[in-house]
Amino acid sequence: MNMMTRLGDIARSPHDPTVVVEGPSSISAGDRGARTLGWVSIGLGLAGLFAAPAVARALGIEGRETIIRACGARELASGVVCLSVNPGLGLAMRAAGDAVDLAALAAARRASDGGERGVDVALAAVAGLTLMDIACLSLLRAERAPGRQASVEPRVDYSDRSGLPRGVEASRGLARQPVEPSPAGEAGAVAT
Repeated sequence: MNMMTRLGDIARSPHDPTVVVEGPSSISAGDRGARTLGWVSIGLGLAGLFAAPAVARALGIEGRETIIRACGARELASGVVCLSVNPGLGLAMRAAGDAVDLAALAAARRASDGGERGVDVALAAVAGLTLMDIACLSLLRAERAPGRQASVEPRVDYSDRSGLPRGVEASRGLARQPVEPSPAGEAGAVAT
């Protein structure tokens, strides 16, 4: 069971049913990856918008807070698109933004005065995220390629089941019959 199911169990009343077993997810691996990268992008965007001075200090590029805020806004926008129904566009936005970030960080590294360590860490992080963006985008495109059959779990055949305990013929017309109280005093017993 995933964490959200367990958290949902906390809010359930004692008589509510609980989730015992979960089935396979209907979300593909590409969509899951895009969703994860979307949340990462939103986190990075918020950090860029609201902690630009701290980010600039860590990178050794003080005075460039406006550029960091602009990159944060771009990250936030691409993160929201990654969480939409068309995450491929968001992943492409992220990959293009990563290319811009890599170029800007490389220029900052050349211009920095002894603060290369922070820029080197940022370069490595952005390069890793770029690889993840490209891998997720290619996976998503492969999953949504025209003519591709979705991998589906084998279906269970329920055609022989009616859902009626006494069968279809014995159940016909039961809704028109009067309901008698059961011996326990509860309504619901049907005259037969």
